[in-house]
Formats: sequence, C-alpha cells, structure tokens
Amino acid sequence: MKKLTKEEVDKSLQIINNWELIDNSIQKKFTFKDFNEAMKTINQIAEIANELNHHPEWFNVYNKLEIKLTTHDVNGLSKIDFKFAKKVDSLTQKF
Repeated sequence: MKKLTKEEVDKSLQIINNWELIDNSIQKKFTFKDFNEAMKTINQIAEIANELNHHPEWFNVYNKLEIKLTTHDVNGLSKIDFKFAKKVDSLTQKF
C-alpha cells in the first residue's frame, strides 16, 4: 500500500460525496433520524471495515456520526480510504 500524492488525492476526492480533506484524512459527518437508525448504519459500516480490513476512527452521539479515514501505515491517505468512503456513500445515500 502506498501513500497517495496530492494529485491522486484531489482526483479521488471527486469520486466521493461531500467528504472533507482534513489533516491527512478524509472526514464526513452524518445525522440520522434517531439513535436506532444511527446504530443500524454504524453496524453496517463495521461490516465494511471488516470486509476491507480497514477500520475508521469514528465518534457517535445519539443520532450523529463522524467518520475519519486515513491509512496509518503510510501516514496519510491511500486507495483503501477512498474505497471505504465510496462504500459508505453507497450505504448512506439518503443521509
């Protein structure tokens, strides 16, 4: 796995929806209808994490979720971060 260049990151940002580039990571915030909907989605995202063997940093309070993706092994972003983000986008289109 290799760290993406600035140009590769910029290009990859175009294929995901509303993720922010912050300090060598991509981040996104979600607001759900209620706690149950948030937890259901978090569990589905956990399945993605296990499938890709790539685990996000996240923070959840009631119906809010913040996800931060970065590849610690390369000290920055790699293709797996964007693959993960794209799968999360597919799962959370309505939020």
